[in-house]
Amino acid sequence: MSGFTAVVLAGSRGGAVDPVAAYAGVRHKGLIELNGETLLTRVLRALKAAGATRIGVSTDNEVVAAQLPKGVEQIASTASPSLSVHQAAVALGTPLLVTTVDHALLQPEWVRQFIDATPADADIAVLLAPEAVVRMAAPQTERTYLKFRDGRYSGCNLFLLRTPKALAAVDLWRRVEAYRKQPWRIALLMGPRMLVGYATGRLTLDAAIDLIGRRAGVKAAAVRTPYGLAAVDVDKPADLDLVRRLVE
Repeated sequence: MSGFTAVVLAGSRGGAVDPVAAYAGVRHKGLIELNGETLLTRVLRALKAAGATRIGVSTDNEVVAAQLPKGVEQIASTASPSLSVHQAAVALGTPLLVTTVDHALLQPEWVRQFIDATPADADIAVLLAPEAVVRMAAPQTERTYLKFRDGRYSGCNLFLLRTPKALAAVDLWRRVEAYRKQPWRIALLMGPRMLVGYATGRLTLDAAIDLIGRRAGVKAAAVRTPYGLAAVDVDKPADLDLVRRLVE
């Protein structure tokens, strides 16, 4: 996939000011400045450098929308990330790369590695970083890790919806997104095999992703990144302090 389409999630949950945005003294997380650039600008620049030929930004914020460069499309967002992704996929089509506006350190090579490593038969793929890789790149960061038989992994806020069938997985995501910090609750919703496998530590990452895909009726794949900083987003004030130290 040479050129690709991407969407940047830049919505607001329930219209409330994000705690990180408040910490930085701005109205929206995407407007936080890092080394003279807003997070929005940094993410858009990385996507274009990676080869994105069409980019949409899912947002309901007027200030963010007003700062979109020419050629970048605004897509209405909702309070639900999964529903926003669904709407973006309907508007932009697939294949569609999905990332977030708080992916402050996003680099073109992370995106290209993810796209190139995604299996050709996958309907949907997710990028994850092994714990050891994350800790080597940023020892001081605190991430949420999912534990599997072959190790612990952190999400990297990068997803690839390769085919229209991927929307079925997005619909499943909508059902479980409220439990994103509670892996066992997600496993329970995924069915007995998933619950038992996760609780006993018998599931590998690939087996778990395959089970989730089967539950949604799609072919799902997990892609591992060698870039530990790909797991560092700006989810809390301490994350912003960290990325500022790394960049500035």
